[in-house]
Amino acid sequence: MCLQQAVLKDGQPLCETLQHLTVTARLRGRTMALDRVQIATRDHVMATFTLPKNSKISATGKVHKADGGRVKSFKIYRYDPDSGQNPRYDKFEINLDECGPMVLDALFKIKNEIDPTLTFRRSCREGICGSCSMNMNGKNGLACTTAIEDLKGEIRITPLPHMDVIKDLVPDFTHFYAQYASIRPWLQTVSPTPSGKERLQSPEQREKLDGLYECILCACCSTSCPSYWWNSDKFLGPAILLQAYRWLADSRDEMTGERLDDLEDPFRLYRCHTIMNCANVCPKGLSPAKAIAETKKMMAERAI
Repeated sequence: MCLQQAVLKDGQPLCETLQHLTVTARLRGRTMALDRVQIATRDHVMATFTLPKNSKISATGKVHKADGGRVKSFKIYRYDPDSGQNPRYDKFEINLDECGPMVLDALFKIKNEIDPTLTFRRSCREGICGSCSMNMNGKNGLACTTAIEDLKGEIRITPLPHMDVIKDLVPDFTHFYAQYASIRPWLQTVSPTPSGKERLQSPEQREKLDGLYECILCACCSTSCPSYWWNSDKFLGPAILLQAYRWLADSRDEMTGERLDDLEDPFRLYRCHTIMNCANVCPKGLSPAKAIAETKKMMAERAI
């Protein structure tokens, strides 16, 4: 059994320590990265989690050396469910003089020139699609917009925390997308569509959607939220709640009451404790915590 302790230093938030631990203890099921995790304060143990035996990362990872140049080391999480083996970390050394500036460029170089079995998602390479979301040196982000030079020392790359892993750096978004579908993310109206024209908004009404519509559903925020780690089966999480508020704030939508009714639940909305991890990691600079606070405000106002 592997025992790790997190003894909080003065002034260090618990959420940061929890996030650090769950970078390696990221999965709820078959492939947790630690056998046993103990969360402790300076004076007493708060909680102990016993994890599956096949969760322990194997020490038999492969090492791929670079020939020379400006060498940067990448420690990458590998997991292949078909192999029946435990997860492992493989180390790859990259000559930065022969590689693009972003982490995604390094992953491409590794896959194209060193190990073609490395598996990850990518699409736009411009921070628009959200496909390449992953955890880099303990912080969620997009590989395509994260510069290698901004990450100090050896770069450790893992899948998004607390999501089932399909293979290597590819998490399973099935549950996340099901939660997104549950909020009915489209314009809902009961009045007839105006003849020959769109449903119009004033500039002021349109401005209320700024900071909401830009969400790319990369799940960086939700998978950095401790409340979502522990209650993802019931709590919708920052990304989905931001999307829910996007429609609550839309002056054209006519189902506000019904949308609020769907969120009126001890877990779906109110597990948010404003830790702000979500805003700290959002690659688009959005604040899901603010959207959640506005939703709670709407709940309170209609109850008065």
